[in-house]
Amino acid sequence: MIVALAQLNFVVGDFEFNTRRIVQSIEDARRQGADLVVFSELSVCGYPPADLLNMDGFVQTCLKQVDHIAAVCQGVAAVVGAPSFNDGPKGKKLFNSAFLLSDGKVQFRYDKGLLPTYDVFDEYRYFEPAEVFHTVPFMDKRIALTVCEDLWDIGPRPMYRFHPMDQLAKESPDLIINISASPFSWNRCGERLSTFAENARRYNLPVFLVNQMGAHSELIFDGGSAAFNAAGELAGRFEPFEEGLRLYDLNALGGAAGSGQVPADDPAVVTNQTAAGPGQEEKNALLLDALCFGLKDYFRKTGLKKAILGLSGGLDSALTLVLAEMALGKENVWAVLMPGPFSSDHSISDALSLAGNLGVRHDILPIDPVVTSLEDSLQAFFGDLPRDIAEENIQARARAVLLMGLSNKFGHMLLNTSNKSEAAVGYGTLYGDMCGGLSVIGDLYKTEVYSLARYINREKEIIPRNTMEKPPSAELSPGQKDSDSLPEYGHMDPVLFCYIEREMHPDEIVAAGHDAKLVNKVVRLVNASEFKRKQAAPVLRVSQKGFGVGRRMPIVAKYC
Repeated sequence: MIVALAQLNFVVGDFEFNTRRIVQSIEDARRQGADLVVFSELSVCGYPPADLLNMDGFVQTCLKQVDHIAAVCQGVAAVVGAPSFNDGPKGKKLFNSAFLLSDGKVQFRYDKGLLPTYDVFDEYRYFEPAEVFHTVPFMDKRIALTVCEDLWDIGPRPMYRFHPMDQLAKESPDLIINISASPFSWNRCGERLSTFAENARRYNLPVFLVNQMGAHSELIFDGGSAAFNAAGELAGRFEPFEEGLRLYDLNALGGAAGSGQVPADDPAVVTNQTAAGPGQEEKNALLLDALCFGLKDYFRKTGLKKAILGLSGGLDSALTLVLAEMALGKENVWAVLMPGPFSSDHSISDALSLAGNLGVRHDILPIDPVVTSLEDSLQAFFGDLPRDIAEENIQARARAVLLMGLSNKFGHMLLNTSNKSEAAVGYGTLYGDMCGGLSVIGDLYKTEVYSLARYINREKEIIPRNTMEKPPSAELSPGQKDSDSLPEYGHMDPVLFCYIEREMHPDEIVAAGHDAKLVNKVVRLVNASEFKRKQAAPVLRVSQKGFGVGRRMPIVAKYC
């Protein structure tokens, strides 16, 4: 049996586009001699469809497309993912299903049994979990057909009370196929490989994984589809963030890695990656690829063409501009420098140097007249009260008003330039520097921003050295530095990582070796800023716990 894996970039709800891509891949696979071609989870409608699943018309249209795809499966079979209706007397009205199509019709349907509700997932909101599982007869083989989580729940403490694969194993399958929609995070690519390798070893069966590729709102899917032999050795995998079609000979996957049609990756490299995670340079390469891909795909799928951002001379806006230029092209990016009452000369010169290095359009639009006008309007109320954060926020909001005016007039989407450290502790102005339609680096801590900037500058200076070396500052008051209000980022970010990514209690963070006073201050700032994050732009998610749908915290609470 020749199995083809199709790693494609689908669009949620674009049935015509998705079906066309699926049909084209089926025809390509048939010409190349494939017997079976496999697509990702919910491939027909795109993942995640969210509350679109509540519309019966959406599901009915999806199932019509499944029948259309089945009609072209002559001389070759296909596995596609789509929702299906639950005809039983109880439970939710839908299943998350995988369909085996051949000889012009649907031959078999497998319904997903394990429905994740953690992090960004909320599948039990829509789907009924299956309880009975059977293998699929195809050619002279039996296929253990599974959907994403049905193979993920493996390890010392399983999340679920049963394993669908254990039931399937009782029917003596010859291979495992898994269709997935596993989102990208910089430290999870290796975990995915190790999880599916462990399944191959546990059941002594070849495993074929097809994972979704593409950016869907804030979620980024890298693909990383792969094949493993029965010993759990990697027989081949797709490059992240790239579409493709690859064929494997099932009969050749029972022995050593590399015995399939595709040259093998070095198992030692895979082992090292899964054991220790990526090194710093590899992490930065992954982050760079993911953020550029996520930004580019967001614009492509929304029909947007051009971006605008405020370029301050600081590192966050500098990195955002570089990413935008790489993703969208210099002709589609507009940088606006908006010096204010306390902007330094070097901030302006640094911003001009960067814009020149990238060749993007850039203009200078001072905010002093706007700030003066707003302060004059408020003078009757502010009186002789000392200047404080109120006046600082006026400057940030003046910039946002001007940027949004340009955005509205010329149709450029405003990119937000805030980082994760700032978003975590509320170091940003609502309706000011938190403005924007998409937060590009909002899932990078400040220390990660520095690291990625150094990686971008590894061969030549793109981001000016002075931007990298000067103390971070919002420049909203004389001589202001971030460290006047916040702990140093090098001390604060590890605490944030423990509290946000690892979800540790403050006492646990202190027990891990962090200063108690620092921990208490950071946690207090994070909790007090939840209301700001609820109003923030969507963030491109590249970590295991980003702000957005994957982190749901109450605005009003007294726990930590």
